[in-house]
Amino acid sequence: MDAKSGKTGGTIDSNESEREFAFMRKSVIKGKKKMSFASHVRFMRRAIELGRVGAMIKKTGGPFGAVVVKNGRIVGEGHNRVISGKDPSAHGEIVAIREACRKLKSHDLSGCTLYTSAECCSMCYSAAFWARIGRIYYAAQHGDALRYGDFDDRVLEKEIRKNPGNRSPRCTPMLRKEALVIWRKFKKMPDRARY
Repeated sequence: MDAKSGKTGGTIDSNESEREFAFMRKSVIKGKKKMSFASHVRFMRRAIELGRVGAMIKKTGGPFGAVVVKNGRIVGEGHNRVISGKDPSAHGEIVAIREACRKLKSHDLSGCTLYTSAECCSMCYSAAFWARIGRIYYAAQHGDALRYGDFDDRVLEKEIRKNPGNRSPRCTPMLRKEALVIWRKFKKMPDRARY
C-alpha cells in the first residue's frame, strides 16, 4: 500500500452499496471538522492494510487493523497481536488506542476518530468509549468476521446481558465492605485521580 495515497492497488469493493457511501459523504459534510471523503477512505484503507499485514504476512492474529486520527493525521495505529503477544487484549483497536495515548501523552482522546477494518467487539468499543473517541468508522461487520474468520462476538454479547452470577466466567461479589472503605476515602481525596 502507498502510505501517501492510501491506495492498496484495487478499487472500492463493488459490493459496497452506494447508500453507504452517500451516508458517509453526508456525515463528512455535516461533521464539525470537515475532512475530505478521500481522507476518510485513505485512513480506512490504512486500517484494512494493517489488518492484512498482521493476519496474512506477520500472522500475529486475525485481520483486524486500526488507526486513530487527530486533526487529519494518524496518531496511533495497530493490528491484532493476540497470538504473537500472547495477549487476548491486543486487538488492533486497543493497540492503536494505546499508541495514540502514548503519543499524545493523555488517556483522553477527545477529538480523535477511530478507523477499524472491522466492527468493534465490546472490549474495543469500551476502550474507544473510555478514551472519549468521538467517532468510529468500520469496514467489515460482525457477521463478516463470523462468516470469513469464525470470530463470533455473539457469545460475549449474550454473556454481558446476563446477571453477573450467571455469566461465564462467573462473576461473584466478595469483600465489598472492605473495598468500600477505600472507595469512600478515595471519594474524599481532593487530589484524587480524575478521568
